[in-house]
Amino acid sequence: MRHILLTLSACLAFAAGYAEKPVKGAHLRLENATYNFGDVPRKGGDLVHEFRFTNDGTEPLVLLRVIISCSCLKADFSKRPVAPGDSGVVRITYQPHKSEPGAFNKVIQVYSNSVDGRDVITVQGNSIEGQPRGKVKTEKVKVKYK
Repeated sequence: MRHILLTLSACLAFAAGYAEKPVKGAHLRLENATYNFGDVPRKGGDLVHEFRFTNDGTEPLVLLRVIISCSCLKADFSKRPVAPGDSGVVRITYQPHKSEPGAFNKVIQVYSNSVDGRDVITVQGNSIEGQPRGKVKTEKVKVKYK
């Protein structure tokens, strides 16, 4: 029993020491890699979401390119280096009028000088005709009482 406790303690100490070391080189760490737009009316306007990231490495991070999987998406990002410990955003714009109705799950690939090289983010939702669910158009009705 004592041997097991010593082994477990050594493993935990090793893991704790390893967890605090910053990554050598640049490293892109996304806050969230997925975003759900929910129900989206096709005739509505463009929808925007900003994916925030942090460079938790030891060298400046540079986003090289962002590849979108559909013509219904646009991606904007800064080409300036992000210093270690600093943050940045990848801004994704979804244009529902350019896609077919129904559920969608779009993949965006972010290439950088990060030690990972490539990170993947996704946007999803449901493109619907007309008004989004939950909203009902009603007409005014006149009622006469006798």
